[in-house]
Amino acid sequence: MAKLSQEELLEQFETLTLIELSEFVKAFEEKFDVTAAAAVAAAPAGPAAAVEAAEEQDEFDVILTGAGEKKIQVIKVVRELTSLGLKEAKDLVDGAPKPVLEKVAKEAAEKAAESLKGAGASVEVK
Repeated sequence: MAKLSQEELLEQFETLTLIELSEFVKAFEEKFDVTAAAAVAAAPAGPAAAVEAAEEQDEFDVILTGAGEKKIQVIKVVRELTSLGLKEAKDLVDGAPKPVLEKVAKEAAEKAAESLKGAGASVEVK
């Protein structure tokens, strides 16, 4: 096997995801009976971490935190946003805080939050 330079090794590590890199570090520690705690702590500061963070935040949850004074209007909006029936929508609104929509695009989450706020509900987008 040809010996890789430090530059070549770094190029290979740049292509790994954080999970793959973490698995590599664990295998390295076991193979050579060492601890690479400093390297693991520094890894999230790299460019791969920024890419992973950007990829993770493409799905949002719309959480109903309170129905407000116009509960009937909020139930109607919940029914419009979801495929829930009247009873299920009412139970969701009564049981707040509960998620109305999960893992939706940013635009859809913002639109749903606006609709719920317009009906008088308090909403949180995560």
